[in-house]
Amino acid sequence: MKYVSTRGNAPELSFADAMLTGLARDGGLYVPAEVPQISPADIRAMQGLPYEEIAFRVMRPFIDDSFTDAVLEDLITKAYAGFGHNLRAPLVQLAPNHFLLELFHGPTLAFKDFAMQMIGQLFEYELTRRGDRVTIVGATSGDTGSAAIEAFKGLDAVDVFIMYPHGRVSEVQRRQMTTPSESNVHALAMDGDFDECQARLKDMFNHFEFRDAVKLAGVNSINWGRVLCQVVYYFSSAVALGAPDRKVSFTVPTGNFGDIFAGYIAKRMGLPIDRLVVATNQNDILHRCISTGDYTKGNVTPSISPSMDIQVSSNFERALFDAYDRDGNAVSQLMDELKTGSFSVSQGALQSLRDHFDSGRVSEDETLTMIREANANMGELLCPHSAIGVKVAEDLRDRAVPMITLATAHPAKFPDAVEKASNLRPPLPNRMSDLYERSERVTRVANDLTELETLIKERIAK
Repeated sequence: MKYVSTRGNAPELSFADAMLTGLARDGGLYVPAEVPQISPADIRAMQGLPYEEIAFRVMRPFIDDSFTDAVLEDLITKAYAGFGHNLRAPLVQLAPNHFLLELFHGPTLAFKDFAMQMIGQLFEYELTRRGDRVTIVGATSGDTGSAAIEAFKGLDAVDVFIMYPHGRVSEVQRRQMTTPSESNVHALAMDGDFDECQARLKDMFNHFEFRDAVKLAGVNSINWGRVLCQVVYYFSSAVALGAPDRKVSFTVPTGNFGDIFAGYIAKRMGLPIDRLVVATNQNDILHRCISTGDYTKGNVTPSISPSMDIQVSSNFERALFDAYDRDGNAVSQLMDELKTGSFSVSQGALQSLRDHFDSGRVSEDETLTMIREANANMGELLCPHSAIGVKVAEDLRDRAVPMITLATAHPAKFPDAVEKASNLRPPLPNRMSDLYERSERVTRVANDLTELETLIKERIAK
């Protein structure tokens, strides 16, 4: 199994090298050269299996000989041992043929734990095997950062720096990043919005002198390993509802397109997915693009669903690569046009996207209403992001096809918004009930590449 760049001008890599590299040296994102297939019989054989066994069967074809079967099985077991539910990703029924996939039972109460806990294990094993060390730098709109810090804190082979937009994440999200005491993790509160944090991250990867000097690695969803880990729960939930003998659809609240792209990969592998529905908040560039073909950046408007406050969805590039028949030059041209603020998707590529994806947009008031109504009528207290997913799913779903909406975070991560909507303040789980009492450790930084790179080099030199 080899991995290629979406821009066509970077070397092909093995799984392990693509995972450790993150962003390709031509600025593109790595994707598998071919998507392996899983037969209906093999999908059917997943029914009733533990999550870890399904994870092994789904991930194994992508990992080639980078890890042996025994090692991969062991790392999967370790990755999910700390989750707070035996099923790891349980389904809850909300309405006839509408199900909620609870992805918030991991250590930081968000879906990012499914990928980050596994990536932490894979990184540590591979770096130890190579006798190497890397510097991980990430950008987060809230959940990726806390999941990365939780996964990598205290590990010998990595230093971790997470940039988040100062004042634009929830207090719980912030504290999950700033309260770990391990010396190898660093929370950086950057002036600006998430798109600017993400832009500085890409600038670091494209500054090859710095990249090579600090052995830069990335764990944002630009990292293929992250996407692969998320493919698993599409299979586990679909087979629980009768796949492959029954089609299912998924609605995914998304800003950076990584989570729903994992669903697209599952479909390409042979999982019988009918529709993949993109659910956005008021920062609705993905909905606008799928609806009209126009991808024009606007200003990011802060919202009660901050993990979706994004105008540059990095993983959308992976979808465009397939929509343009894997033409790296075409994708490079689109990304160059985006530097001036916008691009237009060709009619043929737009139709290709629409063959797989639908989309919907939810306002702030509609989000609050959905939280309140879901609690009253469905018995489920939703975080704002999950509420956006449920709202779009209810509006667009085909009642004859089971719909699975991804619940991407625990409501306790966004207590102010949930309380405003429902008059209920969701408590944190017992294992982190002292979060508000822990000391914080954070560095305020400017939106300046040179300053960021200098800080990182100083910290890893100590």
